[in-house]
Amino acid sequence: MYKLLLVDDEPIIIRGIRSFVDFEALSISEVFEASNGEAALEIFKQHEPDFILADINMPRMNGLDFAIAVKSLKPDVKIALVTGYDYFDYAVSALKAGVDDYVLKPVSKKDIEQMLKKLIEKRQQADNYIEVSRLVQDLKKNTDTVDDTGYKVKIQKEIEDNIANKDFSLTYLAKQLALSTSYLSSLFKRLYGQTFQEYMVNMRLERAKILLLSTHMRVYEIADAVGFEDPNYLSASFKRKFMLSPNQFREKARE
Repeated sequence: MYKLLLVDDEPIIIRGIRSFVDFEALSISEVFEASNGEAALEIFKQHEPDFILADINMPRMNGLDFAIAVKSLKPDVKIALVTGYDYFDYAVSALKAGVDDYVLKPVSKKDIEQMLKKLIEKRQQADNYIEVSRLVQDLKKNTDTVDDTGYKVKIQKEIEDNIANKDFSLTYLAKQLALSTSYLSSLFKRLYGQTFQEYMVNMRLERAKILLLSTHMRVYEIADAVGFEDPNYLSASFKRKFMLSPNQFREKARE
């Protein structure tokens, strides 16, 4: 079970979140509250929650400074910030500082639940990564075989390192891992439940969504930043996945 800290200087916001979110269904057993960043930091030190949902515009200590402070104390804590469009610059800084996600005001029940589910998924992925890393470290140095979990760690690192690389392909990845392309293709499907191409498109679209919300970059600039060679392909893929074009998505977020 997990612990959650809600930080907002508007009590009605916290009451609303408490009333419409089914914390038990999300495996959240304890929910703490704070009305400003300084108080939240003290609660964090005392209870060490797994997740934090905080307003970015708060008295005494804003959400960004608070996020930086708690990340320095517990780097694996998952944080999401609630912000207005006027605070996009803060949001960009927050992403660079290690904040995991954010949502634009006004927020709905669906927004909060989806955000919490994302944070939980990231926490579970991180836990799995740590476990996999331990397994890999325990492998004998002179072994001639590496199991699937070891390959997944290496694959994930290559993907993260090459997210913006337009030349990154299954063949490229196979060369980095010293595997045949055909073997890697079947291995990737077994590890991820989808093809390499499907996984990369979905991952790049998620990165594009964050850039649409957190920057003023044009679509062609975002396409370049996340590894799409053709901005039109990004737009078509984005609309297929999210039912909105990139520009429509950005405009809707500003409403």
